[in-house]
Amino acid sequence: MVKSWSSWKRFPNAQSGDHIEAPIGPGVYEVRHTDTGSLIAFGHSANVANAICELKLDSGAGSWARLFRRDTATPRVGELEYRTCAAASRAEAKTTARRLMGLRQNFWRRRTAADWASGNPS
Repeated sequence: MVKSWSSWKRFPNAQSGDHIEAPIGPGVYEVRHTDTGSLIAFGHSANVANAICELKLDSGAGSWARLFRRDTATPRVGELEYRTCAAASRAEAKTTARRLMGLRQNFWRRRTAADWASGNPS
């Protein structure tokens, strides 16, 4: 059975030796921009802590990869926060991620339809 979401946590500062607080097992994760709330990453994994650590986020150090990216407005790690949801198995994590993504898509469809109906499309 999938547990509830953890609270939102700021990404740790790797230079000061902080660590990611996430399950070392299957689950779902979500990363968002702290100020805007925009979704940066969402997924499921057999090892949530490892998946979050492997996200290709901009540490602000001016890496070579940044020179070749089209999008230079990538948020810095310090501007992001994450939350996790543990699962009993990888299959359960995958099912939960699909269900949550479906709920999110339905929400945005309804919101967009309501905005158009009110004559106030965003």
